[in-house]
Amino acid sequence: MKKQFTVLLLFLAVFIARAQAPDNLIKVTDMLKIKQAGAVTISPDGNWVAFTINSIEPDPAAKGDCKHQTQLHLAPTSGATKPRQLTFAKEGASQPTWSPDGKQLAFVRVADGKPQIFLLPLNGGEPMQLTKFKYGANTPRWSPDGSKLLFTSGFGLKELLSDSLLNPNNDIPKWSYEKPGFYQNEHLKVSIAKVDPDGSLAEIRGYLDKNEKDQKAKVINQLNFQEEANVSANISLSHIFIVDAVPGTTPKNLTPGFSTSYNPRFTPDGKRVVFEGDSDETEHPNRSLESEVYIVNADGSNLKRILGKAGVAYNSATLSPSGKWLAFQYNKTQTVSIPKLAIMLLDGSESDMVTIDYDRNKNNLTWASNDKHLYFTSPSNGGVILNRLELKSKKVEQLTDFNSGVNSFDIRKDKLAFVKTEVANPNELYLANENAKKAQRITSLNHDWVKDKKLSIPEKKTFKNEKGQVVEYWVMKPTNYKPGNKYPLLLEIHGGPTAMWGPGESSMWHEYQYFASRGYGVVYSNPRGSGGYGEEFMRANVADWGKGPANDVLTALDGAVDEGWADTSRLVVTGGSYGGYLVSWILGHDKRFKAACAQRGVYDLGTFFGEGNAWRLVPNYFGGYPWEDNAKGLIQRESPLTYVQNITTPLIIFHGENDLRTGVIQSEMLYKSLKIMNRPVEYVRHPGATHEITRSGNNRQRIDQMLRTYEFFERWLNKPVQ
Repeated sequence: MKKQFTVLLLFLAVFIARAQAPDNLIKVTDMLKIKQAGAVTISPDGNWVAFTINSIEPDPAAKGDCKHQTQLHLAPTSGATKPRQLTFAKEGASQPTWSPDGKQLAFVRVADGKPQIFLLPLNGGEPMQLTKFKYGANTPRWSPDGSKLLFTSGFGLKELLSDSLLNPNNDIPKWSYEKPGFYQNEHLKVSIAKVDPDGSLAEIRGYLDKNEKDQKAKVINQLNFQEEANVSANISLSHIFIVDAVPGTTPKNLTPGFSTSYNPRFTPDGKRVVFEGDSDETEHPNRSLESEVYIVNADGSNLKRILGKAGVAYNSATLSPSGKWLAFQYNKTQTVSIPKLAIMLLDGSESDMVTIDYDRNKNNLTWASNDKHLYFTSPSNGGVILNRLELKSKKVEQLTDFNSGVNSFDIRKDKLAFVKTEVANPNELYLANENAKKAQRITSLNHDWVKDKKLSIPEKKTFKNEKGQVVEYWVMKPTNYKPGNKYPLLLEIHGGPTAMWGPGESSMWHEYQYFASRGYGVVYSNPRGSGGYGEEFMRANVADWGKGPANDVLTALDGAVDEGWADTSRLVVTGGSYGGYLVSWILGHDKRFKAACAQRGVYDLGTFFGEGNAWRLVPNYFGGYPWEDNAKGLIQRESPLTYVQNITTPLIIFHGENDLRTGVIQSEMLYKSLKIMNRPVEYVRHPGATHEITRSGNNRQRIDQMLRTYEFFERWLNKPVQ
């Protein structure tokens, strides 16, 4: 007994000593210090840059909690003075956009529970609320003369049907609502029958409708009924509206009907509006995977489709400043593919478009002021790089490196402003010339507290897998690494499966540094199926979510072990979403880990098909549905739950209770199966949390999950031999 007590004291002493980090090491609560700039926009004259800063502040409504807060800031592009804060209200501010004369900013703020557009004069004064639209207002866009704004608003089909302003003729959609037994949508027509549960059939239906309105029942008929956090019985639509830039005026609907429209932009003369959407009047919105590009007069007349084709989705439509050129992306629906970038004349035809040869994802398409270049970012080789396409030569030039990540940016005249992530600093705003040279940091969002911290620097490595593909991985030694010592090693696995990790990826900065500060080595990789390496590499895990990618991440682990400093008796693994899938797959096929953590994962593909809103991954990757003979064997073979009887590694499972992207039932299945077999397993559910818990979720829950992972690992890494 005395010997066991001594061993327990020794374990506690080791745990406490390792848990108390010196001030120069990253702590778990440093997560709350990280500030992030975004929504960068340069003024029309190029002299000012407005941007948002997201910070984590104490929540006065919940003692001990913290909440995310986003406010607008302003800085001169000369870098002569420090940025200053423009908004201070507790409701925050987002989506800033400059008026054409540069004298005011439009932005979005929540008012009475809905996002609304506000105007902020830059010569002094408080923000003025422009819209009080019952459904809210997002993505403001100024007209060239500054007299009007476009915005997008979302609402449900049931709201649209009963809205006398948006649907004055009491129209009903031409596409089928898909309510069994009603074939002409006759049940959607406004009923004047009394509500009576003991009355006629019409009165009974009225009673049932009232129960739905009073949220006593959810009657689901649509295919896409799972949102991120809730199940909805309504069909979501969005329209584009135009409003005078004067508070109190009534918005006009530019895109009426039972369709979805978004991403509006004025032509330079202000007479027309280019937008994206799906206006198929015969196909149910949940069934239509295509999206098109349209143009309409600013008064709502003369709607015309610019781009559209069966089985193709068009997106990211961006007009050049002159209005001559339209840049956009397109890809086939129901495939695992990288959208292609294309350029065409706005008043030309699709047959004349030019497709740009660039085998990476493209984001944030932004034209230079002179129409000569199109800028965009791309996840690539561990970084998020800024690129520039020269319109004349159709050549793409890489402007930044693979060791950093460019997030939001804007280009105006010869001024470039961009947000950068790097190992030395998780987020700052920089100014540079149009070539991204002579970069100057103009914020100190994280610089002042990070500069005194000791960080672990990742070392990039590569190997070739059995397909001959080059796989990149990064190894981080413990922050206080000393040659000759042995350390535990943590294998981190990303989700997606098309995500990409590397020094330029911002969401994992704190977690990597935290575990390194606690004496762990960290290894992470981009196995086959990852983004950032082209379409062929991204498709290399089609019909192979398990064995092939598992071989890649374990080969990366072996590479780190071969360096000689890792203790092979103290290997641990964690991953989220698809990473959670791969953790459980590996545990069913490999016994090398001392402990493991699976976060918000997919464990049974058939169940995931039913309960997750990302269910289209199943037919896209495995060629069919769980009941089809050509796919059901493959789906079962690739499901980690099929091998649950082989899992003996101590495992902690996390899932947010409101996570409908992957769904929570299969994590219950994984836990219950292991528990029945009396395997060492612990299951943690975070109330109210969604799939985004570790990125933008409740901050106490974010810290809780990281600490529980660390504590669980320590529990087993320091467990005395029985």
